[in-house]
Amino acid sequence: MTQLAIDGGQPELKRTDYKNWPIITRDDRRLIKQVLDSGIVAGGTAPQVKALETEWAAYTGSKYCLTTCSGTAALHMALAACGVGPGDEVITAAFTFLASASCAIHQNAIPVFVDIDPRTYCMDPAKLEAAITERTKAIIPVDIQGMPSDKDPILQIAKKHKLFVIEDACQAHGALYKGKHVGTFGDIGCFSLNNFKNLCGGEGGLFITNDENLMKKAALVRCFGDEVDEVSHRRKYNASILGYMYRNQELPAALTRAQLMHLDKNNKVRIANANYLTRELRKIPGVIPPYCPPDCKHVYFMYNVRFDPKAAGVNCEPRRFRIAVEKALFKEGMLVGQWQTLPVPAQDLFQSKLGYGATGYPWSVNEAKGITYNYDPCQFPVAQSLCDTYTVVHGIHPPNRKALMQKIVGTFQKVFGNLDVALAHADDVIYPGGDAKLYGAS
Repeated sequence: MTQLAIDGGQPELKRTDYKNWPIITRDDRRLIKQVLDSGIVAGGTAPQVKALETEWAAYTGSKYCLTTCSGTAALHMALAACGVGPGDEVITAAFTFLASASCAIHQNAIPVFVDIDPRTYCMDPAKLEAAITERTKAIIPVDIQGMPSDKDPILQIAKKHKLFVIEDACQAHGALYKGKHVGTFGDIGCFSLNNFKNLCGGEGGLFITNDENLMKKAALVRCFGDEVDEVSHRRKYNASILGYMYRNQELPAALTRAQLMHLDKNNKVRIANANYLTRELRKIPGVIPPYCPPDCKHVYFMYNVRFDPKAAGVNCEPRRFRIAVEKALFKEGMLVGQWQTLPVPAQDLFQSKLGYGATGYPWSVNEAKGITYNYDPCQFPVAQSLCDTYTVVHGIHPPNRKALMQKIVGTFQKVFGNLDVALAHADDVIYPGGDAKLYGAS
């Protein structure tokens, strides 16, 4: 029996086995040099920004695209363009990044959560309609970790209730639902370009729509709400609505344009790595790899695995089992760790409902009318169970390939062959996770 590293043995992996993301190519250097040579580094109509908007619209098949300073900004712009305001409710998934919900608060609206599908981890359409009230204005389905949400039933429900659909595709560049790009099904699609993402600009975001009116409203929000003279095309410096500074800049736009040239190729590597892991890890009792429906293209921004102690033949509480396995894998040199540690409605922001200036606003708008909001995590048992039992396996991004995946599988096999030892070290002071440099951060 091979001794686990957590018990004094030799680790299976070294940090040098992992290659970092993003991949910087000649295209990145060439386009960034264009920015430096041009002397133009900013502006909502600057050449790199406009070129990126044109290219992303063409890639996704959308009529209009606006660059933004973040995916969060794109989501906020979307709600503002749809006229969401105080007292309105915005429905999103219980397992996602905070911005999918906090964007509603920034527009003085109230987030409402729906539990997730146990296989895809996206919003469960079967639970959506029960969350709709006469105050609901928009639905934000999330294409979580590169997995497309189930668009058709969500859109049918939205149409029935005359609701806006804003797709949070911030983690799903290039993902397809029934052969069509995510972000193009609803009224608006939003993407993030931060250093972690499959399409990396360092920072930034993208807003797409086929509705010219929504595009024009979002453009106002993006630049302080300033009107633009129709003849001279110059800003009037007369704000007609409340806006923000959500513009992107030339250097991130140039980096994103260059990365877009390689997006499909890089996604293909992610998918190949993920498919290999899934084929091999599903052979290990107690390991549950991610699932992708046959009519979807999952682009694996993250690769989640869940752990089932019963299937592994272990009598252990599921959360403790995950913690033990996660720590043992990490000590073997594997970069693993959780992303979201609890459902979004369980976060303090929603538990306290302190809101703006600890006033309870925006919830107080409707609570004054006798309407109450309960964010008890028990209402989202699937999301809670996922948070108890999953870990992210880092390193599926290119240029990492099969050689690393084979070592990862071997490490899983080693730990699951010594589960009694791993469980004995469940309380060891160990902090699993990736490192920032793995994803181009410091």
